Amino acid sequence: MPGENGNIVKGKKEESRVFPFKQLIGHNGLTPQKIRAFRNIIYKNYWKNPRILPWRKTRDPYRILVSEIMLQQTQVERVLRKYRLFVKIFPNFLSLAEASLKDILTVWQGLGYNRRAISLKNLAVTIVTNYGSKLPSSQEALMKLPGIGTYTAAAIETFAFNKPSAIIETNIRSVYIYFFFKAKNQVKDSEIISLIEKTLDKRNPREWYYALMDYGVILKKTHANLNRKSAHYHRQLPFRGSNRQIRGMILKALVEKPGLSEEEIILQIELNPERISHNLKRLKDEGFLRKKRKRYIIA
Repeated sequence: MPGENGNIVKGKKEESRVFPFKQLIGHNGLTPQKIRAFRNIIYKNYWKNPRILPWRKTRDPYRILVSEIMLQQTQVERVLRKYRLFVKIFPNFLSLAEASLKDILTVWQGLGYNRRAISLKNLAVTIVTNYGSKLPSSQEALMKLPGIGTYTAAAIETFAFNKPSAIIETNIRSVYIYFFFKAKNQVKDSEIISLIEKTLDKRNPREWYYALMDYGVILKKTHANLNRKSAHYHRQLPFRGSNRQIRGMILKALVEKPGLSEEEIILQIELNPERISHNLKRLKDEGFLRKKRKRYIIA
């Protein structure tokens, strides 16, 4: 069974304990009995050994928001290394709103997708200025905030306020494909969301989604190709040599030593000079960097 980090012991005996049902439920003729059976399978696994994650122990909307932003396109293990430090240094919306982008990026280093850091900063300023430092609880209001899309709004509504919303992400998608779309490829998210809404435990949506995600983690270890059956599956591009890597290297260099010139950055990074120049311009245009007398600093 899975431990706190979601790992499982491999082997046929163990797999039979986790997946004891030879016949998958299927999506045709979904009945109350099938829904109860599905929930029992998911909850039984979860109650035996749930993953212990710090953002699951809190009901603080700020901390849950931070975790959701960090978890976008980033593995749980990497987020765990940064989450506790981040909320310790920036414990609420006000402290984050008042912090410099340089200080935020210093803590953020290693998580990647640095746009999320500036989005968090802008979001904190908006919450402090327009909402009295209190995060709205409705999905509609949340989606009006900078940097919050459909999934993040629904996740915050569920995990921070325990409201039943339809949530779909990679682990949840794996679960529904495994149980309901065994013989089908190119499964659309709209098909899955319909089932999510029908099977949702509306009395306790927060724990239900925790249970689904934990089951999805196990499925990824035993059925690695499930998400390839999704019509929305895209293979992630290599990180090495990508613009994302170059942007991260530029920001890391300027966090460690502010005021470098373009030439000094090129010498330090030792990659294609044209691509470094291109990404410097993009970072400046996006508000990450300021240029003063041919030298760059974090904005």
